[in-house]
Amino acid sequence: MPLHAPEYADVAAAADRIRGHAHRTPVMRSRTVDAEFGAEVFFKCENLQRMGAFKFRGAFNALSKFDARQREAGVVAFSSGNHAQAVALSARLLGIPATIIMPQDAPQVKIDATRGYGGEVVLYDRYTEDREAIGRDLSQKYGLTLVPPYDHPDVIAGQGTAAKELFEDAGPMDALFVCLGGGGLLSGSALSARALSPGCQVYGVEPEAGNDGQQSFRSGQIVHIDTPKTIADGAQTQHLGQFTFPIIRREVADILTVSDPELIDAMNFYAARMKIVVEPTGCLSFAAARAMRAELAGKRVGVIVSGGNVDMRRFCELLLSKG
Repeated sequence: MPLHAPEYADVAAAADRIRGHAHRTPVMRSRTVDAEFGAEVFFKCENLQRMGAFKFRGAFNALSKFDARQREAGVVAFSSGNHAQAVALSARLLGIPATIIMPQDAPQVKIDATRGYGGEVVLYDRYTEDREAIGRDLSQKYGLTLVPPYDHPDVIAGQGTAAKELFEDAGPMDALFVCLGGGGLLSGSALSARALSPGCQVYGVEPEAGNDGQQSFRSGQIVHIDTPKTIADGAQTQHLGQFTFPIIRREVADILTVSDPELIDAMNFYAARMKIVVEPTGCLSFAAARAMRAELAGKRVGVIVSGGNVDMRRFCELLLSKG
């Protein structure tokens, strides 16, 4: 059966499907941030989600729709880390065998966690091998169902439930900042924003070194880039998706970029002032909002904190690198 482009109704259905399985993560506030911005800022803390990132939402939603044949054969997924863990955990909860294709330079904590959730990990070189081709080959050879990390309607719908909860818990926003890799979280968030907070300006944020989304958004067509070198390993994607791009193009106000040093500053703020651990990719949204704070004065601002899966040694090295 052909896949159809997701709509907000799919997000609402996903919310029902994942209820009782995904955490309804907290919305945090910071007086320091509110004072710095001259605004009300609401942090949706998906770093406190199951397996440490928003990715659990989309993975569980997608796998829970498998039929009996798909469940018996198993799932295959490719990911730099968070989608890998999300699929492995969701598969374990649903009794589905999982094979996960991960880059050999992925954070060891993510590889270990994926194996710990029961996933069979296949490593590849992200700079010389094509993970999508590997996934297709395994799918065809063993009859596995491929669940990509972002470009799938069920994944997008699941990811959109984070923003849905934010609007339900904190009310409408004037602006929403969302971390951007392949666009699953951003496109799902945009669907929720248009349904629940239609006046909200939605911004996607990606690393400066990997601004394929920004290039695509401004040129009107999907731009492919080489794998970017950035500390935001969850946003080392090379292009947006066939499902994510049209939604982003239609519903998002702009795509912004931030530098690695700005990400480290945001990591430090989260740890020192809000007492939470956030991985570099998860800091994209706040770093961009901070850079735009003069324009946000007097507004209600949402920030989706996408994840907190970072090796503690690496976390400390990055914070100490700022001196």
